[in-house]
Amino acid sequence: MKLTRREFIKMLSISPLLLSSLGTKEGEKEAYYYKSAGNNRVKCLNCPHQCLLSPGQRGICRVRENKKGKLFTLAYANPCAVHIDPIEKKPLFHFLPQSSAFSIATAGCNFRCKYCQNWSISQKSPEETENYFLPSHEVVRIAERENIPVIAYTYSEPSIFYEYMLDTAKIANGRGIKNVWVTNGFLNPEPLRELCKYIDAANVDIKWFTEDLYREISGGSLNPVLLTCKTLVKKKVHLEITNLIVPTLNDDKKMIRELVIWVRENLGVDIPLHFSRFFPMYKLQHLPPTPVRTLQTAREIALNEGLHYVYIGNYPGGEWENTYCPECKKLLIRRKGFMILESNITGGRCKFCKHEIYGVWK
Repeated sequence: MKLTRREFIKMLSISPLLLSSLGTKEGEKEAYYYKSAGNNRVKCLNCPHQCLLSPGQRGICRVRENKKGKLFTLAYANPCAVHIDPIEKKPLFHFLPQSSAFSIATAGCNFRCKYCQNWSISQKSPEETENYFLPSHEVVRIAERENIPVIAYTYSEPSIFYEYMLDTAKIANGRGIKNVWVTNGFLNPEPLRELCKYIDAANVDIKWFTEDLYREISGGSLNPVLLTCKTLVKKKVHLEITNLIVPTLNDDKKMIRELVIWVRENLGVDIPLHFSRFFPMYKLQHLPPTPVRTLQTAREIALNEGLHYVYIGNYPGGEWENTYCPECKKLLIRRKGFMILESNITGGRCKFCKHEIYGVWK
């Protein structure tokens, strides 16, 4: 559910002082991960870009700036997107099904994906978006009052508002509210390990399975993303993977099989994999939507290689949204879009054969 600005202000039910700051408060805080590089320069240690910045310069993400030899984030407590979503939209199919997620995002991203569906916020700086002043404790308070069990950091790239996400997640974790990270996975190991203490689930978008495509289409690199996925599994954070299949770029069967085998060998056969349908967007509007048959083929490859839970996204209404037991093959969850029409999981197990089903079910 997308909230209008008026609806959001009404839902807050907060003091006139805070209301007066909506859309005007500068979201500034000293960054948690950086080091001095001499001559008032700083090196950002948040993501693998490790931008070297002179005073007044900002990083690739557009939200981290060197101010007189110190690194500050300008994306703190100033989200430009505040929505209430079904958890399935993230997509997370094996984590608290049918839960609502209080979803927030700020401007900025450390990638430059040419097909980004949220480019109007991800490819902007905080000065270019209409922002709310929403401190971490208010995010959690709203979730508590509205009985929303999950806070999701999503839409743009939450890693670039790391400090805001981490501070919010710490408070939420202490109040029994779950935290979900929807991410490109491009985060350095040290801040990732700290984040893993407080997040409960993540969906990582493995965009491409070649370094060339990462560099040319997204302005990033593959290996740090793969390391993030392995770290999340090691730290026992619930993980699901998304792979957007873009015609002519990563729809090759060989590349799809290589991705699937990597997931199987490094993350395990139970990690859900979502193949998502591409629609022309942003700078790739000349390409066609992904043929459904291409997505079906990708799913077949993944199942044939031994993955247990493989889905097709951005194509609602098909059987490929459903969950099936990997042991007895019977239907466990029937979905239509973000709705669950039938569920046969009891106590985290298949109702029919009692096989344990990967996920967090309550």
